[in-house]
Amino acid sequence: MRRPGGRQSQQTPASPLGHDDARPNVLFLLTDQERADLVEPGGLPVETPNIDRLRESGTWFDRAYTPTSICTSARASLLTGLYPHAHGMINNSHEADAIRTELPEGLPTFGELLAGAGYENGYVGKWHVGRTCGPEAYGFEYFGGSDDHHDDLDERYRRYLESLDVDADSETVTDAVYADDGDEEMLVSGTTSLPPEATRTYFLAELTVDAVERRATNGDAPFFHRTDFLGPHHPYVVPEPYASMYDPDDVEPWPSYAETFDGKPRAHDRYRRYRGVDDFDWETWAELVSNYFGFVTFIDDQFGRILDALERTGLADETVVVHAADHGDFTGSHRQFNKGPLMYEQTYRIPLVVRDPRTDTVEESDAFVRLHDLMPTFLDWADAETAAETHARSLRPLLSGDEPDDWLDSVYAQYHGDEFGLYSQRMVRTDRYKFVYNGPDRNELYDLREDPHELRNLAEHPHYEDVREAMGERLAAWMDDVDDTLAGWVPKTL
Repeated sequence: MRRPGGRQSQQTPASPLGHDDARPNVLFLLTDQERADLVEPGGLPVETPNIDRLRESGTWFDRAYTPTSICTSARASLLTGLYPHAHGMINNSHEADAIRTELPEGLPTFGELLAGAGYENGYVGKWHVGRTCGPEAYGFEYFGGSDDHHDDLDERYRRYLESLDVDADSETVTDAVYADDGDEEMLVSGTTSLPPEATRTYFLAELTVDAVERRATNGDAPFFHRTDFLGPHHPYVVPEPYASMYDPDDVEPWPSYAETFDGKPRAHDRYRRYRGVDDFDWETWAELVSNYFGFVTFIDDQFGRILDALERTGLADETVVVHAADHGDFTGSHRQFNKGPLMYEQTYRIPLVVRDPRTDTVEESDAFVRLHDLMPTFLDWADAETAAETHARSLRPLLSGDEPDDWLDSVYAQYHGDEFGLYSQRMVRTDRYKFVYNGPDRNELYDLREDPHELRNLAEHPHYEDVREAMGERLAAWMDDVDDTLAGWVPKTL
């Protein structure tokens, strides 16, 4: 169904900013490790009125996927429009075993291309695409919120806490749950003693509201603003009332919690031990999931503050708003914590909603799309120069329901490893099937129509031999199409 928008793009009058540029402003709100099933239409019972508000006046992409479920790699793909093997940041840049600590020089990024097209670019929050080069190196003015990695307390946040008469070192965490991998304990969940307005989550929204208000009074060109929230990534430490908003007793076990690991790659079972959660029962997971839900609602409330600022400043009718996540989170699905060498829907399918008030849009698209498709989409809205080489396509025609005849009929993703070492995986997903190539172990095949929770690996089932061969051929075609560095080897093993 097509939903009427505001003004048609070709009829957009001069903006209240005082310029006659008809190109839209763009506000991009990225979350870290947010599952799609929390915010999809008819999804889990989690209160997200502001994402709902975007979705109900915009377009929900029901089949949006990350190119990889690792923070640095996914964010580098978003910036460049390339799969990880092409930009080279195949694992997290902050770790000691990082293959690359910065993006290669000379790779075009959407920030630089937007700046070259006359956009004023702002950035708030998490970066995590390099150790030394931050957003300023890629066409953005950085307003703060995080330093090199999300564990740092940047000076501006410290000053903000002082303005609230809050001691940065006074925070305590109660109801804490830890994962123990045998070497150390890691905080997974808890309740912070800080009030909501003293948390970094609230602070990031405060910086964003300030940026929006400045654009409304001082801007003389269209703007692109990006805010990267640091949650709902673990540790799921949230303030009241959000920590008590969801009762663990009301949280039903995920259907995939019935995982037995029978017929699965050995890494799946062992990864629970590596993450230190192999002894977590559902009672423990329910406590963590309830805090994760509270974290999502807390961030959603900050979205509301930002959207209200757009309305209050008169910018809403000329600002495209996009919400996505870099990847998802297991939170007990398949009995797993975090993400890793498991290419399940919970970590690879992401939320993606676009509200363009200037034109008619469809309520929902079931086309396969990728996080890094946003790179050429941003440039398309800006009438900006596009990168010469990209693995992505603009989503703009999908918003109006005009799906091109040659649009993707499957989605492809990669995984190269995390801090435990390199681990090659490739995935292709069609309407019905998912096939996963696991370099060090057995492959996976799931019939998502019959087994939507991916509990039965059919890769060695004789009745699915033809499907396995067809999916292997499709995977090989994808690898050739994007010049995957493993394209000369993987097809020989399928």
